[in-house]
Amino acid sequence: MDTQVRNIQELRIEIGRLKNLEAEQSVALKARFSGPSAIFATALSLFPGSSATIDGVKSANFFNQDFLGLISRFVLPLTLNKTLFRHSNFLVKTLVGILSQKASHYISEDNVTGVWGKAKGLFNSVFKKKDKVKEPVAVVVTTEDVPPYQPY
Repeated sequence: MDTQVRNIQELRIEIGRLKNLEAEQSVALKARFSGPSAIFATALSLFPGSSATIDGVKSANFFNQDFLGLISRFVLPLTLNKTLFRHSNFLVKTLVGILSQKASHYISEDNVTGVWGKAKGLFNSVFKKKDKVKEPVAVVVTTEDVPPYQPY
């Protein structure tokens, strides 16, 4: 509080000033929430925008993910809770849901295609039939091995 109150008159003036400030702020709030577009804009302001962060890297939020990332936000927790954590309690399923939502930010089409390419290459290298390459046999011919010329 910047203003120091020394007597009752200054206290009454400060109370009046604060009441006026309260009235002005209530009018501003009513104007902000007066229409449906204002309410919609306020609800959208809860989601962070696509502005660059301090280090210059854009933040990855719900609306900036690619199609595979959006699908993984719903499929990953559903799959984990229906398979691995089927008989778990509510807290474990909630924790799995939260962690899989965070993990879905790292899933993108580029990451999936890269992992798929590595797995495909590994699979091909392990199960590929290796053709036996016949090495040429070095034959050394001496004069003793060659029969003499015999005319017919």
